[in-house]
Amino acid sequence: MSTAFEPQPGRGGLPFVRLVAEGGATADVYLHGAHVATWTPAGKAESRLFLSERAVFADGKAIRGGIPVVFPQFSDTGPFVRHGFARTSAWALDDAGRDGDAAFARLSLSDTEATRALWPHAFRLELTVRVDGRTLSVQLAVQNTDDAPFDFTAALHTYFAVETLDAQVMGLGGTSYRDTADGGTVKTEREAAIRFDGGEIDRVYIAAPATLVLEDGRSLAVEHDGFEDTVVWNPGREKGDEIGDLAPGDAARFVCVEAAQVVCPVALRPGETWTGEQRLTAR
Repeated sequence: MSTAFEPQPGRGGLPFVRLVAEGGATADVYLHGAHVATWTPAGKAESRLFLSERAVFADGKAIRGGIPVVFPQFSDTGPFVRHGFARTSAWALDDAGRDGDAAFARLSLSDTEATRALWPHAFRLELTVRVDGRTLSVQLAVQNTDDAPFDFTAALHTYFAVETLDAQVMGLGGTSYRDTADGGTVKTEREAAIRFDGGEIDRVYIAAPATLVLEDGRSLAVEHDGFEDTVVWNPGREKGDEIGDLAPGDAARFVCVEAAQVVCPVALRPGETWTGEQRLTAR
């Protein structure tokens, strides 16, 4: 393993590695969940990711905010634990250092007796985080190390720090979506920009465009490869105030725009690997 960036104790005593690129961009990556907790582009003073002040940093708990890794099941779309176990598991830090001007970390997670009790398959996950200038890329690779095929759904559950009344997501006009907040009804997006007025939005956009733009007085390009869908989520004021690891009013401080594979699960035969990536660029 490279020695440029070593793990250090973070919140709750959980280890994390701080990536620092040549131009000053940074990202904090926790080994717990392979969780990107902060990302500050070069020349900026604040993280572009929302992290709840009430987030719980503890073994077996999901961290509220940043970029949780959802695997092997998105939400409650199957019979297994909601959003899977990857976000609450201890990952190994395989490598971390500099690659030219960029900083990177590569983490991995393989099946254990505990994961097989939740999902009965052998697998290897690899998450590669790379920060360079004003771009953050997060790549998830899933390998089937079992002797039988399996399928899964997954997402990079990205929380963006915004003022929601100023925020809009552009690029999804004309795209079909599953409206989870309306019983899973399939609809077509009629608006050029999705805006947030304090009500719940929970949508899975099917076969979504590869490039979207998040505007909130600032501009952020959100791109994905490998993932076919995009999830847009905000719980709204009422439901947000019922979520225990969000502070009152936090629902007005973030929007989730997630690279996801939800509608059509990925099927892998023994030895096969699937890769999906999300790239964020502050314009």
